[in-house]
Amino acid sequence: MTSTPEQIDVDVLVVGAGFAGMYALKKLRDRGFSVAVLERGDEVGGTWYWNRYPGARCDIESAYYSYSFSSDLQQEWEWSEKYATQPEILAYLKHVADRFSLREDIRFGEEVISAEFQDDESRWLVRTGSGLVARARFVVMATGCLSTAKLPEIPGIEDFAGEIYHTSSWPLEGVDLAGKTVGLIGTGSSGIQATPLLAQQAAHLTVFQRTPNFSVPARNSPLDPDEWKAIKERYPELREISRHSASGSVPLPIVPVPAMSVTEEERNARYEERWRIGGMKFLQVFSDTLSDAEANASAADFIRRKIDEIVHDPAVAQLLKPTDHYVGTKRICTDTDYYETFNRDNVSLVDVKSAPISRISAAGVVTEQAEYPLDVLVFATGFDAMTGALLRPDIRGAGGESLRQKWEHGPRTYLGLATAGFPNLFMVTGPGSPAVLSNMVTSIEQHVEWISDHLEYLRGNELERTEPAKPAEDEWVEHVNAVADATLYAQANSWYTGANVPGKPRVFMPYVAGVGAYRDKCDAVAAAEYEGFLVS
Repeated sequence: MTSTPEQIDVDVLVVGAGFAGMYALKKLRDRGFSVAVLERGDEVGGTWYWNRYPGARCDIESAYYSYSFSSDLQQEWEWSEKYATQPEILAYLKHVADRFSLREDIRFGEEVISAEFQDDESRWLVRTGSGLVARARFVVMATGCLSTAKLPEIPGIEDFAGEIYHTSSWPLEGVDLAGKTVGLIGTGSSGIQATPLLAQQAAHLTVFQRTPNFSVPARNSPLDPDEWKAIKERYPELREISRHSASGSVPLPIVPVPAMSVTEEERNARYEERWRIGGMKFLQVFSDTLSDAEANASAADFIRRKIDEIVHDPAVAQLLKPTDHYVGTKRICTDTDYYETFNRDNVSLVDVKSAPISRISAAGVVTEQAEYPLDVLVFATGFDAMTGALLRPDIRGAGGESLRQKWEHGPRTYLGLATAGFPNLFMVTGPGSPAVLSNMVTSIEQHVEWISDHLEYLRGNELERTEPAKPAEDEWVEHVNAVADATLYAQANSWYTGANVPGKPRVFMPYVAGVGAYRDKCDAVAAAEYEGFLVS
């Protein structure tokens, strides 16, 4: 006898219980909508639940990488460090879930495998791997930009006799590396954060580097009590600045002149000042760092000189210096003692660009020049960014159109919020929005608030269906591309363009004009009664 699959029926179904999904639940529930959240993990947190590798830490200041929707929450929570660790961010999100009783509407261990729009009813039919069936008027994909891991495509992985881990699915109980030889493949943000900690724990660490990345010191430290008190007192003002800034955080003052309009001495003095401050704001020095090649080169050369100063072995320093992209056009990394780690006796750097990895053997990593015996292999090979989590389930819109097929040549959205042909489907920080180029929490809050306002508009006007008009979507895609083409961003083979995923179409996905400019455009669309959307 077969059992009937469990079914739920709600106004809004949210997929994902990270920063985006939790706020969507809170906001829409407060507006009187019935809401359910489906989360494939066993706990809230999203990215900060899965990415628990050694050294995992936010690169946005804790004071701003947090919700602003509740003044009481802002005042009661105490961050301990300038840049919070993964455990502290996860503890914060658990606190939010408990404080606002969010868990009662979250179904854990439920991975969405398909979503099909029912034209005759204007409702979505969503199925999970467990057999759960959900019906909803609206679906909000809060699946995160960096939540679908990119697994390496190296022959022989299954032959390796040792332990294998990926930074995006590190065991909850941790990994004991004492006395072991460890190999790390991948030197993006996760690899750069993990390297110093792995080196401290392992008997020997071998870092296999294909492409070096620019990294600047985070200068992390305990939060100064007086500074933290001052931030809390000014939170309303600081949040408003963040909402209308380019980055979604409170920026440091930018010299409002081109880099090459000042003397070399002044340029280097300003770079040195930012290097001492630390963090991603290193790029926020001059007005044209990301739009002028010569200005960008001056910043890149400064970092390369710092690498020479820090790393004792000139040959190793040379390998660590990026030369294939403009600084900032791949996400600049922040670190604690990354370059210094290569001065340790138990750390080796292997250049796999000149001698590529040919296979994984039972004993370790085999390159075209040598075999490296290992006990443990760690992959920090990144993500199928921005679109991976949206294309993992089989999503079919009006008339059965497949989202995978529609986006076969690259993602197409209107405002990064919705896509034509898929009624009543919304994306939080989707492609075509500032997303990964911004403080994600600021962007998430703006998206969730816009979506909830739109749903309330539909309800208030007795409308049941909404989707972008194709001309509006085409114009937005053209605008996103034009803005990107006016910068240096599109010239790099980065995960911003999908270049890290074999076969993925090369399309620059984020909106580079900034959070404030983007907010203005979204507000203008809403003020014009959601111009560009077909509502019925």
